[in-house]
Amino acid sequence: VQLQASGGGLVQAGGSLRLSCAASGRTFSSYSMGWFRQAPGKEREFVAGISWNFLTRYADSMKGRFTISRDNAKNTVYLQMNSLKPEDTAIYYCATKTVVTGPYDYWGQGTQVTVSS
Repeated sequence: VQLQASGGGLVQAGGSLRLSCAASGRTFSSYSMGWFRQAPGKEREFVAGISWNFLTRYADSMKGRFTISRDNAKNTVYLQMNSLKPEDTAIYYCATKTVVTGPYDYWGQGTQVTVSS
């Protein structure tokens, strides 16, 4: 499986960005997809996930501001980020599972999101 994330950039606090992650190499619609992020000096943390049947889950600090979605026809998962804060600055990674029922254990390359104050 290959995961290609895009859409990062520099945005002012309060602004929005939409990240995309294109997947290839296997049946996209059968697997959960997720977004993680890693800020400088911090561990990678879960941001949001969407199951094969479109159930979503979010980290508490992202609820109400971030929305994850998927388009199975395009083999793409999205992360709409609104009301961005400087503390959202991080490298964002899309992720998937090598086993349908397992944990997120495969990450693509990241995309940098920088939120200025």
